[in-house]
Amino acid sequence: MSRKLFLSIIIIFGFYFISTACTIVAVGKKASADGSVIISHTDAGEDSRIFVVASQTFAKGDSVPVFWGIQDASLPLYDDGIILGYIPQVEKTFKYFQSAYSHVNEFQLGIGESTTVQREELVCTRENGEQIMTIEQAQIFALQRYKNAKKAVRFIGNLMTKYGFLPSSGDGSETLVVADTKEIWILEIFGVGPGWKRNSSKPGAIWAAQRLPDDKATMIPNWSIIKQIDEKDKKNFMVSKNYKQEAIDRGWYDPSSGMPFIWQDAYTPLTEEFATGRFWLFFETFAPNYREWPDRFLHGDPYKGLNQYFQTVEPLSIYPFAVKPEKKISVRDIMKFQRSTFEGTIYDMASEPQWYVSDEKGECVRSPLATPFPGSDLRKLLKLTYRRPVARHRGHYGMILQLRDWLPDEIGGVYWVFLDNPYFSPYVPIYTGNLSIDDTYKTYNPGKYEEKSARWAIDFVDNLANLKFQPIAEDVRTVRTPFEDKMFDNQKSIEDKALKLFEKEPADAQKYLTDYSNGLMKDVTRMFINLRNEIITKYTNNHE
Repeated sequence: MSRKLFLSIIIIFGFYFISTACTIVAVGKKASADGSVIISHTDAGEDSRIFVVASQTFAKGDSVPVFWGIQDASLPLYDDGIILGYIPQVEKTFKYFQSAYSHVNEFQLGIGESTTVQREELVCTRENGEQIMTIEQAQIFALQRYKNAKKAVRFIGNLMTKYGFLPSSGDGSETLVVADTKEIWILEIFGVGPGWKRNSSKPGAIWAAQRLPDDKATMIPNWSIIKQIDEKDKKNFMVSKNYKQEAIDRGWYDPSSGMPFIWQDAYTPLTEEFATGRFWLFFETFAPNYREWPDRFLHGDPYKGLNQYFQTVEPLSIYPFAVKPEKKISVRDIMKFQRSTFEGTIYDMASEPQWYVSDEKGECVRSPLATPFPGSDLRKLLKLTYRRPVARHRGHYGMILQLRDWLPDEIGGVYWVFLDNPYFSPYVPIYTGNLSIDDTYKTYNPGKYEEKSARWAIDFVDNLANLKFQPIAEDVRTVRTPFEDKMFDNQKSIEDKALKLFEKEPADAQKYLTDYSNGLMKDVTRMFINLRNEIITKYTNNHE
């Protein structure tokens, strides 16, 4: 095998597993159950540690470094890696919550991220050009400087064209959902290929953004969703100056053809099942009557997924940019979606025929070992086909942002966070007014187990579930469900008390909410340490 071919295989497979990691859901304020703007993000970068970066002031004319390494969990907590360059600093920055992909600031500006797939010719790296701006660095700069989603989108787009878009998750392009308490924008960014130079007149990225209608919701499964663009409609679209010309110059679109320019088709390769499966699940779940979707439910037949000749291979065009949900969507609806493993469908790895065994009566039943998260060794042993669920056992962390304009910013923004695998992990609320994050949620080293780390506690139980997945998953739900029910039952009373405190002294409200959130984080860590101890005792092989 040639070195070039070997490297190509490494790049393809490495990119596949990285770029298929993140799922975004975005819900406009008229499509949500409570009138809030909602965005979400699953399976963020490896560094699941979350911490508060306070507002700061700087001298006029100062510069700020652009880092490579923000996602690196092996670095110390406040170390963002190596410096690639500098951009002008602003005189005052806003407080925000930093993580691998930073999601929200003190003024309820929120951002969700999904690495997407782009044509091979658009791939660029640190070695083959002068681009320096990663998406996670751009997110931080936007959260430090903006309160308004549309302005933040324009700012990020301009950063990318001026300083060059640098992929940091494999070779992928990037999609962001940028939201404030009023509206949501979808921003898609593609590279311009190798050889880009800062002193050239050529933009260092190709980007387009589309506003999500208030009464609609959408989902991004590591794939572009923007289709036709009306650049004259400034209320709903923003574009880079090269958004169409790059496709024309590269022969991907012919203006004389009479065909419309479809952004999604121009810059992405042919779609793959890891994306269409999640497209299907989202629209089948929230708009089942929008059209006749492909039938991917098992209907009790575990062999259905093996019959390739009768599976619909749908065109990507059947999935709209966004849809009006048939029932308004709540935060808990998105939590359920983020925990999905395609239960009861041809994509459900826990329903593959290999998991079915005979019971004492000779009837065919699913083994209690059946898991939707089989590792590579188990997949090889049982000859299981890998299917990419929404929830992933190789997860890192994720969130749901609930943004509300009828409350003060300190109380209105709720940053619901999970760690590791959302199938097991509880969510905890962090308010945008919070002053700190508990140590249990900002402690994690992937190379060293730490008892006080919430991430390690959850990951331990996630791994123990392989002892007997089906009953252990139920054991976890038995503890986690009442915990989350109590949080939602108490949410209004907690916020009402915070609002009364805020009216007298805002700092007291912030401290109250901080103590509440940090207490829940400690509870999660204790919960999963206790689950670990109970599971290893209950399912030890000494019993059989």
